[in-house]
Amino acid sequence: MGGDLVTLFLSGDVMLGRGVDQILPHPGDPALSEPYVRDARAYVEMAQALNGPIPRPVPFSWPWGDALQVLDAAAPDVRLLNLETSVTRSDDAADGKEVLYRMHPANLPCLAVARPDVCVLANNHVLDYGRRGLDETLAALAAAGLRTAGAGRDLDDARRCASIPLPDGRRVLVVSLGMESSGVTPDWAATPQRSGVHFAAEPSPAVAAELTARLRQAKRPGDVTVVSLHMGSNWGYRIPRDQVRFAHALVDGGADIVHGHSSHHPRPVEVYRGKLVLYGCGDLINDYEGIGGYERYRDDLRLLHVVSVDAATGALQEMRITPLQARRMRLVHASRADCRAVHEVLSRISHGSGVRLHAEQDGSVTARPS
Repeated sequence: MGGDLVTLFLSGDVMLGRGVDQILPHPGDPALSEPYVRDARAYVEMAQALNGPIPRPVPFSWPWGDALQVLDAAAPDVRLLNLETSVTRSDDAADGKEVLYRMHPANLPCLAVARPDVCVLANNHVLDYGRRGLDETLAALAAAGLRTAGAGRDLDDARRCASIPLPDGRRVLVVSLGMESSGVTPDWAATPQRSGVHFAAEPSPAVAAELTARLRQAKRPGDVTVVSLHMGSNWGYRIPRDQVRFAHALVDGGADIVHGHSSHHPRPVEVYRGKLVLYGCGDLINDYEGIGGYERYRDDLRLLHVVSVDAATGALQEMRITPLQARRMRLVHASRADCRAVHEVLSRISHGSGVRLHAEQDGSVTARPS
């Protein structure tokens, strides 16, 4: 942390299961129950057909590629990511769910190599292999020394704030919430007697008030508060009005950053009352490389968001976005043309949202309050 700023890396979806798990040193059972793909290795073959051969096994750092160097250079105080994968050997596949993600627990070093401070888990894949799979996921992450938020062995555990200490006694507090609009089903919700995710059916004022009340109760002077939301559909740039109102209610209630994820590509950036709202960070790591149909969204481009906020007020000072591209299931620096495309799209979809976006010489995009 430099001076009066706190810097955070805010990641989109990190999906280390299925095809990614198959190229790592300890691949799990590749069998799938999807309508068209029955073997996870098929996703590896699709990526290879598009961009060339992938060695197997790859080092644990392989899926992160150039992202690790970018993060080390940025040196954020806190690294926060949405882990959208169960970490389990369980075969208790969720009933009626076609697309399931799990990674073998022995491949967990692939997550640890990015040095996350918090893995948020309130999403629509963490219970893909049942509550037994969730229990194993929580145990594996705890054994690796990785903090979690958004899922737990009961409701109190699932909605508990993750607290990351900073060197000067300040903290970053993170709560994680999953919504039905992102595919989280009500029967995945944690209860006082049952494990599950911190769940809300809809983005209502009552949910925002309850969540921010708990944040205010936990907050001390100088703490930075983050609400990490799995909310909204997979595709499209338009944000429904109720989701915008919900994000604003979170800021009004005391959240300093709203960290949204669920969509497979980035969604608008907003600065509301001086605070950052990311409506969708897009995917960061997955096995979608060879899947067609949504090319116009350029979901092969993946963004690293490094955010600097005022330590005293939580107000956004700057966000630096580094565009990367998925190639051979590895993140590499995006071309200059693709970096310009990221700037153009973000500028267009974020127009009128209180943010000024600037294309930097190194290809990154900076965002500041307008």
